[in-house]
Amino acid sequence: MERGTAYGGPVVLAYLPSPPSGVWQVGPVPLRAYALAILLGVVAAVLIGERRWVARGGTRGLVTDVATIAVPAGIVGARIYHVVTSPSRYLDDPVAALYVWQGGLGIPGGIAGGFLASYLVLRRRGASRGAFADAVAPGVAVAQAIGRVGNYFNQELFGRPTTLPWGLRIDPDNPDAVPGAVAYHPTFLYESLWNLGVAALVVWADRRYRLGHGRAFALYLAAYAVGRAWIEALRIDEAQTFFGLRLNDYVMAVVLLGALAYLYARRGQGRETQVETQQKNSESEDVAAAPSA
Repeated sequence: MERGTAYGGPVVLAYLPSPPSGVWQVGPVPLRAYALAILLGVVAAVLIGERRWVARGGTRGLVTDVATIAVPAGIVGARIYHVVTSPSRYLDDPVAALYVWQGGLGIPGGIAGGFLASYLVLRRRGASRGAFADAVAPGVAVAQAIGRVGNYFNQELFGRPTTLPWGLRIDPDNPDAVPGAVAYHPTFLYESLWNLGVAALVVWADRRYRLGHGRAFALYLAAYAVGRAWIEALRIDEAQTFFGLRLNDYVMAVVLLGALAYLYARRGQGRETQVETQQKNSESEDVAAAPSA
């Protein structure tokens, strides 16, 4: 931590430092912290999701198979969402919209892209989409928490100036920096911690109430939307606004209402007794092929 003078306030003891660089050169290969954080998040999500899916009676390896399609689709969706909601950054240099490693992934678009790809793969594989979503929900939240660490190394998505001791120092030449400010709310850290709490909440509720038919995933969406709403109010990075509210505020309101409506509509339903139709077909074929006594 470092000493510093607060923005418009008294001298404080210390602020969190920002890393000098988000890229480490390993020989001729640049290792980018942002990409590494996303990769580690994906690995964590797959490991958690695989374990939970098998525990629900699913086939081992299906989560990994789905991830190979859903993760790239999610990244594409996240990038498209970011570019659409922050178009002015790319008007002068449209090619820069392809520079994903520089940061700029919108989680709502990532969830939508990954969800759509997963739905199509699971439908073809004959697996329950609701049960699968419930299995991977906590892992997705953990992946988001890990991925937000990449924002720290990129010095992006921070909040407004603050005098709090955990304020984050940002380079003065950062395009989102406020003149005269020293420290800012580390909103990406807030979101990371919130997402870990969401993951814990979903695991607890799933065990306590035996959630099924997509209710655990809906709970994840609702809890994430609540957290994103208050975190969004602290951010100062460029964003489309309507009637004084950022576009993400409206998106999160729609997500929250949709998730709550789904939870209400599915209330009282237990877990699925079968999560893959192919399992039943295979068992039937084995019984038919078995010699009679």
